[in-house]
Amino acid sequence: MVKIDRVSTRGGDGGETSLANGARVAKDSARIEAIGAVDEANAVIGILRLHTRDAPAADAMLGRIQNDLFDLGADLAVPGAAGQRLRLAEAQCARLEAEIAALNADLAPLSSFILPGGSPAAAHAHLARTIIRRAERWVVRLAAQEAVNPVLVRYLNRLSDHLFVLSRALSTPHQDVLWVPGAHRAP
Repeated sequence: MVKIDRVSTRGGDGGETSLANGARVAKDSARIEAIGAVDEANAVIGILRLHTRDAPAADAMLGRIQNDLFDLGADLAVPGAAGQRLRLAEAQCARLEAEIAALNADLAPLSSFILPGGSPAAAHAHLARTIIRRAERWVVRLAAQEAVNPVLVRYLNRLSDHLFVLSRALSTPHQDVLWVPGAHRAP
């Protein structure tokens, strides 16, 4: 179990931080950028959940996703493959895929790109999706530099799809905000 007895350590005042294995790294390293983007996405999903209180199935999915993102951050926080540390698993990707299929089954096919919006919940789901995409880019960048659990990229890719489909399901009342290309917009 995690025990945090001190929050302000002053250890990062010089521009470095500690990973979970005790290694010190620069705060602007690809690993810390990835961890930070995952943390930011988790925070935005927390805001999204303020808008899903009346949608228990969606809220439960988002709660599981928030826990998965903590698992993902823990996976990133200990480089290498040693020991019995927490790793994100394929089962978490499979769960996202099943949820995407279930959500998508009730939605009309798209005939256009959609704009973020539709409802506060849908807009926040889109914001979370864009932050997840940034986290994915950072994990890909990190994986080009050193070994990373390959499930992380797959999970983040599925999660951005999940949040897109969830945003459509959360639009009120299932009304997508469709993109109107410039040649077809009224002046």
